[in-house]
Amino acid sequence: MLITETMKRSMTSAQQIRISVHGVDFVCLTQGSGPLVLLVHGFPDIPQSWSAQIDALSHQGYRVVAPYLPGYLPSRIERGAYLDKASLVHYLAGLIEQISPGESLHYIGQDWGAIIGYGLCAARPDLITSAVLMAVPHPTIVNKYLLSPKHIHRSFHWWFFQQRDLPEQALTADDMTFIDYLWSYWTSEGYKDEEHIRQVKQCLKQPGVLSTALAYYRAMFDPDVANPSLSTLRNSLSNSISVPTLALCGADDLRAELMREQADCFVGEYHYIEVLEAGHFLHREQSDQVNKILINWLGSTAGNNQKKRGADGS
Repeated sequence: MLITETMKRSMTSAQQIRISVHGVDFVCLTQGSGPLVLLVHGFPDIPQSWSAQIDALSHQGYRVVAPYLPGYLPSRIERGAYLDKASLVHYLAGLIEQISPGESLHYIGQDWGAIIGYGLCAARPDLITSAVLMAVPHPTIVNKYLLSPKHIHRSFHWWFFQQRDLPEQALTADDMTFIDYLWSYWTSEGYKDEEHIRQVKQCLKQPGVLSTALAYYRAMFDPDVANPSLSTLRNSLSNSISVPTLALCGADDLRAELMREQADCFVGEYHYIEVLEAGHFLHREQSDQVNKILINWLGSTAGNNQKKRGADGS
């Protein structure tokens, strides 16, 4: 599928803001005014991935903030920073507390943005009014199928990235054709997004970014690189999710099989929708359809009071 003119459109008035918290200097794109919506990208990607959503949601009366993930320049992290899931949840929780002091916000995440989102909803529900989590199953379901051959094949990069040095060599070879391959493998047949992928590569080619992106994956299976001071937060990542949640997946993404099974992981309002003719990057492959779903969802949860937090975060 070719990109339509609507999908190509650039953000009309997005600005950059910088927020420093928990050792991360976040750089975020922001646009619009109104109730706050946080858009969090995944790998291999950048916040411009949300260009169509930033325009659509800001035009609907929302203030949209889309950060570069920690270590994806220009969002800088301290040398030797922890990058395990609990640490990533901790960093994003700090960002939310800075941009939305005293109130919860709407959270939308895809890929790593969804992984972090599940953690936030479980451990820090006080921060989230509603959540939309795309293209990655709940961790309970991931663990259930972790050794399933076809899902190992679908998520081969999780395993490949555990190797030393070879992933860096493969990812940087021949103008990062590995990144082209991942986008082709994970999207619907015929989908092209060459200009955006070029921008993604520009980000990953900056010093330290690729090693940081790989460190996210390496921390998944190596408890020795987890921040020991976050044990309480880490334990709470397995809490049932009470935050109103909409899960989305492209119908052409093999992970849809897994996401159909995750309703029991939620004790609050939960809905699941598959987007036709879309794969892993559904928000770009079918941006108009996804935008309609998001606008309807945010409108339906508008009656939920934004949660007020005390000084202790409660």
